[in-house]
Amino acid sequence: MTSSQIMPGAEPMSHEGSSAIGVLVLHGFTGNPSSMRGLAESMAELGHHVEMPRLPGHGTTIEEMMETGWDDWTGEVAAAYERLAARVDEVVVMGLSMGGALTLWSAFNLPGVAGIVCINPATMPQPPEVLEMMREMVADGNAVAPGIGSDIADPDVVETAYDGTPLVPLLSFMDEGLAPMANRYGDLTMPLLLITSRQDHVVWLERSYHVATQDFDRDDINKRAGEFTARVAGA
Repeated sequence: MTSSQIMPGAEPMSHEGSSAIGVLVLHGFTGNPSSMRGLAESMAELGHHVEMPRLPGHGTTIEEMMETGWDDWTGEVAAAYERLAARVDEVVVMGLSMGGALTLWSAFNLPGVAGIVCINPATMPQPPEVLEMMREMVADGNAVAPGIGSDIADPDVVETAYDGTPLVPLLSFMDEGLAPMANRYGDLTMPLLLITSRQDHVVWLERSYHVATQDFDRDDINKRAGEFTARVAGA
């Protein structure tokens, strides 16, 4: 696989809906749009416009991801938001894991977000000793740690995430992404739907693990997200 090839199922999604509501759907760290496609398609089935970008460095190779960081990902999110906002009256942002963190970033930084849906969001950086350990690993030439993807209880589902965790982008996520937001969440005033798994091996839904959008509770997530969107965006 070359860096220009996208993994099957990792393609972004752009859907022209019939309602005046747009939904921005964001995937997680080392994952790709495949983990959120069911949710994005359920929003499209409700008639909403949908943008689901593939974040830079994701869905191709770890080597390509090593060249990316928080500013690249937020830049892609902002561009997708602008495309969506140009054709709708209201926008709801939904994200899983790091996508949840980017959803929170959107709430702070993008104008007119009507509501946010955070599914097992990453909200706080790792403790200082863990961050220091990661920095030491990078300094020693160990740029990739074991993978964190496919934390799914359903044995019939596998997430097409990377097998490894690139540490330099992960440090960017912690230092540039989560750390500046960590003490600001109380400033947010828009409606929030928070969905969490009781057994999350990365960061409570009764039956699902971290990648809940592909797990046993996925239909319930889609239903609740749709109801939330209708309520906060005036459908």
